[in-house]
Amino acid sequence: MQNEVTDGVELAHLVQQGKASPTELLEDAIARADVVNPKLNAIIHRLDERARSAAAEMSNQGASKTATLWGVPFLTKDLTVMTEGDPYHAGNVALRDSDFRAGYTTHLATMFQQLGLVNFGRTNTPEFGGTVTTEPVSHGVCRNPWDINHSTGGSSGGSAAAVAAGIVPIAHANDGGGSIRIPASECGLVGLKPSKGRVSFGPKIGEAWAGAAIDGVVTRTIRDTARVLDGISRPWPGDPYWAPLPAMSFEQTISEVPGQLRIGLATESSWGPVHPDCIVAVEQTALALQDLGHFVEIAKPAALFDDDLFDHFKVVLASNEAFSVDKLEDAIGRRFKTGDMEADTQALVELGRTYSATDYLASVEWFHSYSREMAKWWQEFDLLLTPVIAEPPPKLGELRDPTTGTKRLRELLLFTAQFNITGQPAISLPMHTSNDGLPIGVQLAAAMHGESLLLQVGQQLENVSSWYSRKPAVWVS
Repeated sequence: MQNEVTDGVELAHLVQQGKASPTELLEDAIARADVVNPKLNAIIHRLDERARSAAAEMSNQGASKTATLWGVPFLTKDLTVMTEGDPYHAGNVALRDSDFRAGYTTHLATMFQQLGLVNFGRTNTPEFGGTVTTEPVSHGVCRNPWDINHSTGGSSGGSAAAVAAGIVPIAHANDGGGSIRIPASECGLVGLKPSKGRVSFGPKIGEAWAGAAIDGVVTRTIRDTARVLDGISRPWPGDPYWAPLPAMSFEQTISEVPGQLRIGLATESSWGPVHPDCIVAVEQTALALQDLGHFVEIAKPAALFDDDLFDHFKVVLASNEAFSVDKLEDAIGRRFKTGDMEADTQALVELGRTYSATDYLASVEWFHSYSREMAKWWQEFDLLLTPVIAEPPPKLGELRDPTTGTKRLRELLLFTAQFNITGQPAISLPMHTSNDGLPIGVQLAAAMHGESLLLQVGQQLENVSSWYSRKPAVWVS
């Protein structure tokens, strides 16, 4: 097994040069998973044999021009993205116990395959992606490879743990309130939440959470993120809306150096305190940005911490979760009974069933008004720099405590959900570590459809940092 830190672009290059085959890369990743996953519980469904068949076929044929990650091992989060015939549990006990299998393949799974990624498993996620720690009853706790007593974040915690521990260089993730950025921050990775409409939810879904949710990946390098984004950014027939394609590819844009940017800096929130280590992470990143020639000043949108935000977000989230559960009940052929969902999920679903269509539409309209208010600020500024979460990675169990867990969630989630509501792209970059050696990411948010700028600045920061070479405590040696 390889011990060095190698990203997906490099692995694809090795295959292209004939120095490695898709089968060899897959067997190496499987061996890594066999050693590391029992310590982390990041992968909950193994698809080794199907992957071996795909890799063997790929090893005997050449890649198309669009298959820019040909033969690179990959993992898919067990939420929203489906491949026909494979397990799909979404962190839920009832789906697990019924051995539920996907009845169709989503467009995103097809795009991952067309990129040449070789999927050999599905990763752990909290139930229906409803929280930001990966500790579901259905499949058990996922542990952070930097310190196994701490959370990986969520809801893409399994994917983040697998990439951080070196099992694969890239894994699927999605984000409805921070679920790409938070695991990336807590596991020391790059996590880009794309713009609303950038990635298709088809063929069965038009949008998720009133457009607040979007798919992407977690990686260790900006170039891996850019290459994947190029491969999954295209509209499909019937999509209700889509983000415009950039003037040049996302991967090409990272070689471009932006001019001096005006960047706002926000380390404080009226919603609650921010841990000193997280403030230091942002301030040190601001200094790095200044050294790169950018202008950084304390400034933020006036609407950033609107006190009505979580009330409207709750309406949209609960209504969508109730609707999703209704569809899953149809899929398994029975109603969910007591014990089929975790208590907090059950409460959220029941709450969602109390809202009227008028309630829901009022909150969606609030989303739209809020987005317009936020967008005004980006007419004068290029980027906003903030923490990702308000504290270093919490310990396992803290966010699942039935008495204090909800309060702890609100204490952490000060900076991410805003950009799900507006649909703006935002990225978590692994710029710092806490005094205890735990990763702390910083967030950059751009104007709508500004992924290229985020990737350019992310590449600048990667070039002057050491994040790519860092290894966690749990790593295949």
